[in-house]
Amino acid sequence: MKTRLFILAILSAMSFNSCNCNNWTDLTPDEFEKAYIADGTVTIDVRTADEFAQGHLYHAVNIDWQKDGFMDEIKVNFNTTLTLAIYCRSGKRSAAAAQALSDAGYKVLNLTGGYTAWTEAGKMTNSYQVEYIPAGGGNDPLVITLIKHGSLEFAYKGMSVQVDPVSGYGKNTDYAKEFPKADAILITHEHGDHLDKNAIMALSSEKTEVLLNAKSQQQIGFGRILANGEHFTLSPVGIIVEAVPAYNTTAGREQFHPKGNGNGYLIHFWGTLSAYVAGDTEDIPEMVDIPKMRQNMRISVAFLPVNQPYTMTVDQCVNAARMVNPEVLIPYHFSQTDLSGLADRLPEMKVLLRDMQ
Repeated sequence: MKTRLFILAILSAMSFNSCNCNNWTDLTPDEFEKAYIADGTVTIDVRTADEFAQGHLYHAVNIDWQKDGFMDEIKVNFNTTLTLAIYCRSGKRSAAAAQALSDAGYKVLNLTGGYTAWTEAGKMTNSYQVEYIPAGGGNDPLVITLIKHGSLEFAYKGMSVQVDPVSGYGKNTDYAKEFPKADAILITHEHGDHLDKNAIMALSSEKTEVLLNAKSQQQIGFGRILANGEHFTLSPVGIIVEAVPAYNTTAGREQFHPKGNGNGYLIHFWGTLSAYVAGDTEDIPEMVDIPKMRQNMRISVAFLPVNQPYTMTVDQCVNAARMVNPEVLIPYHFSQTDLSGLADRLPEMKVLLRDMQ
């Protein structure tokens, strides 16, 4: 909560900067660093998509100031009770955006000198794709960093939940430099493309909860075991993590992921905001129960694996998606599988194809 108090102090002491006549505040990189990942704050990179792809602040979402519809997207997805922390390359575009957002009633924090000043100060950046799910009602959005393959991160209300962090599979990930310490780390199972002790250690502090299946705990020697059907609540926000089944069913594949060993995770963030990470699995009958676990509210976003023979075929993915029925489907762990026709087969949901091979 110290970070939130810092933000309140900034917003109430606007006379220290040149923008004291507006509802926005210029911050140095050091000041911005203390404020931008706090509960109640949304970080927005107002540069182009190409600029964003070259590198951006941790958990920033990309909404291009110069594209039509900038203000419409902001107003639809972010309540004016949220603080918007914004930046561009040098500070010029973000200053213009800050004025417009201020005029619309938002509290705005603007990074002086932009991304250039941020990187020159040696602050944390990464270059992964990022998606966000609006929460509504003035609540924080769920920000999802799509790292690679089976690795992703959820950021919500200042908390970080990492799933299957792996440093070296495919493109290299330096978790110590690219991400803050995690509040929780979820491990689906013990295979090397999902379990990496060094990555877990790089993300861990004395407060980090490591939740995992029994065989993963046996391999690394620590963590809280969650078996299928068990759950754990993450403080202080109250995020509920439920372990659900994940296994192979096709004859000859059972040995890859035996029933009762690995976990998928259903994560309840707030109200209608939730995520389902299926883990390594096929379209198992238990998936029909996932919506029931949310009192039949739609899952906000689901991650389903598609790489036979280890997980699902495209047909199985379609069947699984219809059972789970998320608002947004992001296929992951798909290797070389051709997913080009998947969206056409699932018009009832938004399908996002991202770099999650």
